[in-house]
Amino acid sequence: MDFTLDPATEALRARVRDHVSSRLIPLEAEPGLWGEGENIREDRLAQLRAEARGLGLWAPQTPVADGGMGLSRVAMAAIYEEAGRCRFGPAVLNCAAPDDGNMMLLAKVGTAAQKARWLAPIVSGAVRSSFAMTEPHPGGGSDPSMIETRAERIAGGWRISGRKWFITGAQGAQHFILIARTSDDQRKGLTAFLFDAGQSGWRIERRISIMGPEEHGGHCELVFDGLEVADTDVLMNVGDGLKATQIRLGPARLTHCMRWLGMAKRALETCFDYVRERRSFGMTLAQHEGVQWLLGEAAMEIEIGRLLTMRAAWALDQGSFARKEVSMAKIAVADVLHKSIDTAIQLMGARGYSDDTPLAWMYRYARQARLVDGASEVHKMVLARTLLDEGLEFWGWR
Repeated sequence: MDFTLDPATEALRARVRDHVSSRLIPLEAEPGLWGEGENIREDRLAQLRAEARGLGLWAPQTPVADGGMGLSRVAMAAIYEEAGRCRFGPAVLNCAAPDDGNMMLLAKVGTAAQKARWLAPIVSGAVRSSFAMTEPHPGGGSDPSMIETRAERIAGGWRISGRKWFITGAQGAQHFILIARTSDDQRKGLTAFLFDAGQSGWRIERRISIMGPEEHGGHCELVFDGLEVADTDVLMNVGDGLKATQIRLGPARLTHCMRWLGMAKRALETCFDYVRERRSFGMTLAQHEGVQWLLGEAAMEIEIGRLLTMRAAWALDQGSFARKEVSMAKIAVADVLHKSIDTAIQLMGARGYSDDTPLAWMYRYARQARLVDGASEVHKMVLARTLLDEGLEFWGWR
């Protein structure tokens, strides 16, 4: 199996690495750079996005015909990993969640009219978007069959009522994809709707405070009390909501892994100079066997995560839903993200625990990885069910 990137992808990866290293990472220490939710200020982000777009480093996930770079999933894995080395790198390249997953879904299943109305402004960076699926108990989360938000038929469209929460990026988003129940059918009971923030019949109840840094727009609780959506703004067909979530969530989970691997690598990178120079008990930290064990184990597990991610990316490129491949990558990378950051903090001691390095920010951010887009335990259930269905073929060389 050859994991060598083709020359064009390798050249692009090198360009992204250079831009992130020379232009973006130095800005992390800029006074006043950070805004609400410990994320880069919107005005500075707009400037950096304009630079990235001018360099041709823009919307890697979106087909060229729709205004993006048209990269394969394998190429995205290499590029997103490099972007993820900087805390705001993915946002600068327009490949951060939730816009990233929304653009992939709209590009794949949207009609020409829907792409012009809903996708193009996200690709251009004119607006942000959000994906509204998760609900408070007893509504749906990892199990979409539990969704209670309902859409009722009216003349020419639908009237929607219900509640969503922990909706990433909702505050300040202009375009939304909403999953609501249109019937009680087990497989065809959900439908995906498109709506604009300027429409009436919905509101942001609150922006939920969380322990870590946030994506732009935070994580919000939404209330729908009569939102009306036209038939033309149904994504795919009525009853295809579950299919829409499957099309969106698999690749979106994997792009999380791609970005997280960049952050995991950056965490270890942060402590390299320190362990090489800091002396303790007559030798540098890097010469201590225990330090070598910590670094070696973290490096190995990052590489395992990369291989799982690349295999899943390849499977997606072949047209597979890659459910088990994505689940394995999601579990492994979420764990190694935390482990790499924790290792770097341990090796740097008090300095790693302080805000003198990006590690404290990363540490608080990383805890969400085992929860978002399906808790690790849910993905392990997926793997167990697949194993029992496939038997020895689970490990087949397909």
